Amino acid sequence: MLFGKRDLRESFERQAEKVFPAVLGTALRLTRSREDAEDLAQEAIVRAYDAYDRFDGTNFKAWMLRIVTNLYINRYRQRQRGPLLGSLEEEGAIEPVSCESELPDRLLFDNAVGAEIEDALAKVPEDFRMAVILSDIEGLSYQEIADATNVPIGTVRSRLARGRSILRRALETYAIKEGYLKQGADE
Repeated sequence: MLFGKRDLRESFERQAEKVFPAVLGTALRLTRSREDAEDLAQEAIVRAYDAYDRFDGTNFKAWMLRIVTNLYINRYRQRQRGPLLGSLEEEGAIEPVSCESELPDRLLFDNAVGAEIEDALAKVPEDFRMAVILSDIEGLSYQEIADATNVPIGTVRSRLARGRSILRRALETYAIKEGYLKQGADE
């Protein structure tokens, strides 16, 4: 029995290592905070490890992103219900770190997606943004997104269409401003 648990742990670790960049990237896009994203991703890994014996084996990445999404939604609901509590000692705490633009994950993140796209994506309302992230960035199917967000497939399609439309308009404005696209070019 002990051998079986070790195999289970090793199997989980191999799969978690492969999907962790997607888990952290999704958490970053949802929270828009590096610290919150790291906490969310870490909690998702712990929860997944605890529940791995119940994983059906079909799509580990989708299963992990569902856990991340559900944790994010639960945290959001908690923040809406209760007052924000913090420590007075934490208020003035300064942690020595490099500036955000020099962080390795930030350099990779900015180069891979582009700051203007991230800025436009951040302006998309949360439900629509989540659908766009899970579909267009993480590559989940409509059914996987529906399962991850606990909404019908029709709602996923609607949110995805509206999110993409908002994103397209925001990026069109940017493209015109930067001279990549001439105003009235579509007309």
